[in-house]
Amino acid sequence: MKKLLVVIPAYNEAENIARVVEQLQNEYAQFDYIVVNDGSIDNTAEICKKNGYNMIDLPVNLGLSGAFQTGMRYALKKDYDYAIQYDGDGQHNPEFLDPMMQYAEDNKLDIVIGSRFLEGDKRMSFRMFGNSLIDALIKITTGKTVKDSTSGMRMYDKKMIKKLAYQMNYGPEPDTIAYLIRCGAKVGEYPVKMNERIAGESYLSFTNGVKYMFHMITSILVVQWFRKKG
Repeated sequence: MKKLLVVIPAYNEAENIARVVEQLQNEYAQFDYIVVNDGSIDNTAEICKKNGYNMIDLPVNLGLSGAFQTGMRYALKKDYDYAIQYDGDGQHNPEFLDPMMQYAEDNKLDIVIGSRFLEGDKRMSFRMFGNSLIDALIKITTGKTVKDSTSGMRMYDKKMIKKLAYQMNYGPEPDTIAYLIRCGAKVGEYPVKMNERIAGESYLSFTNGVKYMFHMITSILVVQWFRKKG
């Protein structure tokens, strides 16, 4: 049986982390997990320690990319077949873990994106406009149709784990997906449903959202073309 690691980057998720981990432990114990506490300034780490959760406690905030890469290094060291990026805010549903892994196996995929939009239309909003724009840029630059490039629920096989664990500038974002497609990675999407955040605040405020969009657009259209394929 293939081994899957659920990587949970967590920054100030004290209001959510217990609910997320307890659901995995109680209902999906066949999957291993690791919480990567990204230098939280609330009591996320204390909650994990008190409850005996599997955790890597980073002493400073590295940001999502650093926390994600830490999880990938752990997955590589422990020889997992797959690793999945999994939000610590409760938006991702563990019921899709096994189907996504099976989909990757059946179709020999390197990356599987948990897609919200394979079986439904996007609601019109600034965020969804941004999502559609990034999807379009990926299509233009790679020829690959991706319907939910900004989904944070992404599963990687062993080859991708090794690449993401130690190489620089491989953040868990759509521009990396575009770059990996150009490098020959086989990417597919599996339909999932996601929850609304119950507690805490998303870092993607309007201002941060605009900055994020600018970064993704310039990276996909400009920066990625100067990177050596690997």
